[in-house]
Amino acid sequence: MANRVRPPFYGAKGKKKVIKRTTGATQPLGPYLNRLTVLWVDGNGVPFNTTGFNAALYQGSTLVQTAFFDRFGVVFFSRVETLTRVPYTVQLYDNSGVVFRTRTIPAGVEAFAVIG
Repeated sequence: MANRVRPPFYGAKGKKKVIKRTTGATQPLGPYLNRLTVLWVDGNGVPFNTTGFNAALYQGSTLVQTAFFDRFGVVFFSRVETLTRVPYTVQLYDNSGVVFRTRTIPAGVEAFAVIG
């Protein structure tokens, strides 16, 4: 496939200086999120109102951290850096302490969505 020819891009009106364009999109050098984030959403991708809910994160059978959800369906695990290096198991609890969901988070992620 042939390269597309682009006309030169001149600066401000009346200036004859050609401004060099950068090629390609710049990609971040690392992850956008620096700590593991879990979202709890319904089948349409809409976050649940999770006020009073909490989550527990396990590596194998070892408890890594517990954290509370905000009201927008997001829980943030401050002790787990991303990209994760090992798989984790997350358990989601309601405000009475009943386990609603248990999911496995694979290694190599920044964020994870629990659907349903």
